[in-house]
Amino acid sequence: MLRNSAPPAPSFDLPAYLERSAAAVNAALDRYLPRASARPATLHRAMRYSLFAGGKRLRPALCLAAAEACGGTWEAALPLACAVECIHTYSLIHDDLPAMDNDDFRRGKPTNHKVFGEGIAILAGDALLTIAFEMAARARGWPRYPHQRLILELAEAAGSRQLVGGQVADLEAEGRSVSLAELRYIHERKTSALLRCAVRLGGMSANCPPAQLEALSQFGHAVGLAFQVIDDILDVTQSSEQLGKTAGKDTAARKATYPAVLGLEASRRAAAQLTRRAFAALAPFRGRARALEVLADHLLRRDR
Repeated sequence: MLRNSAPPAPSFDLPAYLERSAAAVNAALDRYLPRASARPATLHRAMRYSLFAGGKRLRPALCLAAAEACGGTWEAALPLACAVECIHTYSLIHDDLPAMDNDDFRRGKPTNHKVFGEGIAILAGDALLTIAFEMAARARGWPRYPHQRLILELAEAAGSRQLVGGQVADLEAEGRSVSLAELRYIHERKTSALLRCAVRLGGMSANCPPAQLEALSQFGHAVGLAFQVIDDILDVTQSSEQLGKTAGKDTAARKATYPAVLGLEASRRAAAQLTRRAFAALAPFRGRARALEVLADHLLRRDR
């Protein structure tokens, strides 16, 4: 979508990396979740329906890539990467409900409540949120980051001051003009908080020192905001078929978005600037965070 965002660097096969990381995450999620036939079967089918509906697994990929950048392994980071994906999927199920964004499609498929009904969809989201903490508890814990710290990290990112708080602010902003500061408040919480959490947890799984954790925090914050800016742009420039969800709903609902506040071209410049900040945050890794750099550039250039 945007050009001249990434610094020149050796070739990196991102599609292969995303395919490998998604396969590892999907296999782990399949192990961690109750089988679809386990009672209550309707609930477990609903959980699996949305979790395995074709998500790109970008947040888990960021978690795994952050672990690598800090000298860690995918094996150690996988429970935390899966926990983040479960929280993300729960938030999408609830976002799509009639009381929220009232969407019929997600990832090109009918939304959870369209298939299972609103009650089961709500409970499937609740169950995915809860099982995320079960998954995080499966991580082995590290000297700098024991289980208490890992659970606290997830809880804060998903709670009323971050993810849920951002969703509330987003709902309350519908139909009215908001300032750029208000818009940033919404998206720092609704989108950036969980992306930031993903890379921080990846670093924690490698027992990274505080300086590396701070660099990952800055990277995750900038990438998370850039991701949302691009999401807002795509909502007004792409079709429903391209997006796999209903296009133009943000405009129709008069939601607070970057194009609505800044305009389209200024929004593109903002996304590119945020991505440059993300690259700059990775300087302390001295080239060991190549996967994170390429992922950040991919998020900026994506078309869905």
